Amino acid sequence: MGKRLREEALSPVLHIHQENGSSSIESKRRKLHQADEVDKDDVDNRTTIEELNNGKTLNGIYDQDGDEAKVARKEEKRRLKAAKQANGVRNNHDSTSSDIQVVPEADKAARKAEKRRLKALKKASSNAQASDAAGDVVTSPQINGGSNKQNGHIYSGRYTESEELTALSQSQVDDYLSQHSITITDPESKTTLRPITAFSYLPDATVQGSSLFTSFAAPTPIQAATWPFILAGRDVIGIAETGSGKTLAFGVPLIKHITSTKTKAKSKSPARAVIISPTRELAVQIHEQIETIARLAGFKAVCIYGGVPKEPQKEGLKTASVIIATPGRLNDLLQERSADISNVDYLVLDEADRMLDKGFEEEIKKIISETLPTKQRQTLMFTATWPQSVRALANTFMQNPVKITIGDHASGELRANTRIEQRVEVLDTHPRTKETRLLQLLKELQPPRTNKKSGDAQANRVLIFALYKKEAARIEQFLHQRGHNVAGIHGDLSQDRRSAALNGFRAGTTPLLVATDVAARGLDIPAVKAVINLTFPLTVEDYVHRIGRTGRAGSNGLAITFFTEHDKGLAGGLVNVLRAAKQNVPEELLKFGGTVKKKQHDAYGAFYKEPVGDKKATKMRFDD
Repeated sequence: MGKRLREEALSPVLHIHQENGSSSIESKRRKLHQADEVDKDDVDNRTTIEELNNGKTLNGIYDQDGDEAKVARKEEKRRLKAAKQANGVRNNHDSTSSDIQVVPEADKAARKAEKRRLKALKKASSNAQASDAAGDVVTSPQINGGSNKQNGHIYSGRYTESEELTALSQSQVDDYLSQHSITITDPESKTTLRPITAFSYLPDATVQGSSLFTSFAAPTPIQAATWPFILAGRDVIGIAETGSGKTLAFGVPLIKHITSTKTKAKSKSPARAVIISPTRELAVQIHEQIETIARLAGFKAVCIYGGVPKEPQKEGLKTASVIIATPGRLNDLLQERSADISNVDYLVLDEADRMLDKGFEEEIKKIISETLPTKQRQTLMFTATWPQSVRALANTFMQNPVKITIGDHASGELRANTRIEQRVEVLDTHPRTKETRLLQLLKELQPPRTNKKSGDAQANRVLIFALYKKEAARIEQFLHQRGHNVAGIHGDLSQDRRSAALNGFRAGTTPLLVATDVAARGLDIPAVKAVINLTFPLTVEDYVHRIGRTGRAGSNGLAITFFTEHDKGLAGGLVNVLRAAKQNVPEELLKFGGTVKKKQHDAYGAFYKEPVGDKKATKMRFDD
């Protein structure tokens, strides 16, 4: 009776509490019902958990390659973990108010993980398709036509291997590579493009039918090996001896690049290509050949170098698509805002090792920074050696370059042309000994001037190298007084006199030329009978470049070098060069010893060590 009375007394209170709390209880029940509905729709999560427990994986994820696939796998693991947690909560807890809060949070995390996974998979798939398309340009023996986006450039046509070249057997291709000691290293593929061993294999009909190759029977090895990769839009490093035809190696593909590629112009400048050269004479020589190529395709080229007025060069920059320049003068015009290379997407560094040796590294970096970014620019580097300084430059400004080495020295060490006969004569240090011996050699190689004509064009050309400018001027005057038709090239002469002397020597009207090392690199002077090193250069590398002025274009040459006790520190390096080229080593030279002098840095001298990029830092501890 009392119990019933108490319940009747409390019933209004319970009724009031029920009315006040009904909304919150109903809300919790609706949330629980929604969570159950989500669980019913989220069948894939439970299925995935079952597959995971059974040892199954998603092939679509784990078959992918690359960083995006790794991200996708991480996201998949997170999703599975979240799904497991959600499933565990549903199995191990009752439907309490705490359950109502935990289950939706776990499901929400699982759904977010699933979205991230799908996004990562989509990105991985798109990048894989893009990499496959780019890889076809480089690795396939034959590349079909069509639109292609390569290194940021939109190509209206791809490089297509000619049917005649494709018809060659692989053994014929391998024999050619072996015969010319061609080594091709491609970081993107083990399959290399076939060398273009005949001019008829070139894809551009304009170049095939031109008079550009009338004086050549076939492409040189550096041309044959580099052309396919350059035409395909790849960055290329060409390592070959001097006189190997590197100018046409980067000049011929220039036609297709300018006529077949489009770039988003940042300015009104027409310049699309820049070719950088270490010396004025080499820049002029490159310009002469590029100008011939430019006329075939209907564009213009300008040559930029110091020692001459700037105004004609500034005028030429207004209409030139190709700029051939020395680093110093081009930087001057860039600082004056007289030159604009912001649209340049074809950059060539010719004689790169020589430019770095001459201290042009900072100037080169400034020039490169004014062009399009690395991914939107095709960069070509040609060098005779492969030192650490050149490697560092390539790693900084090139994108996965193909390295092509001509010769049996894949390391890129400098070696002399084996077609050049090298004679080394060890003389005493008396100042007149060299001059007397020089006159004797000239009588053998070339008779003195005996008539009043301007010169005999049929006379043998002899190039004489001196070490210093004053020495070159003195030897030039000495020979002129003794009846020789001679000219000189060195830094104290004006550019007009230097150009006149070089043109006369090329034409044969001045068969004797006395020069400093300014004429040691890159100059293509036909039919030089002999090179005489009156004074040995400061480095063995410069010696190799000096004698490389003879024996060019497949012909034989002769190099005669005077060596004295003052040069004994370089005897070991010279002996190595002679032996590598299978030349005779005189006994007098061996008496100086075979030690190779350590190469010194311009600023740090002998206390210099090449930086090692992968060396780990060491932790330093100090005593208390």
